[in-house]
Amino acid sequence: MSNLSTSLPPEADEIRTWVLHTPEELRTLRAGLSEEIPGEPLADVPERMLLVATELATNAIRHGRPPTEVRLLRTETQFVLDVLDRDPDTPPEPADVSWDSAGGRGLQIAQSLSLNVGWYTTDQAKHVWASFPVPR
Repeated sequence: MSNLSTSLPPEADEIRTWVLHTPEELRTLRAGLSEEIPGEPLADVPERMLLVATELATNAIRHGRPPTEVRLLRTETQFVLDVLDRDPDTPPEPADVSWDSAGGRGLQIAQSLSLNVGWYTTDQAKHVWASFPVPR
């Protein structure tokens, strides 16, 4: 697996932000994203976005410093999930796991289900983002 690119996400307007402290709050994130993303339930793009948001937020909660924020952004042609934690000194590391392992594939899943995945830091946070096409 290649390393994640260090890059800013596309310039986009913020639609909504969720602040998470525990894995139990992922349910609220998924419900909120379902309200914001157009498309039929179980449609391709919304389902991929829900899965990637859950994986990236779980990584941030488990491996970063709280609180975790998940921002939903939109351009004319793309949605962007921007997930941040308060640990800018620790880069995201795609796990080198076998397929029979119980976990560790969050970044791999994000890379396989999105248009693009990248990361960047600010003075106080690390951001991992993924982009998706806007459903027609």
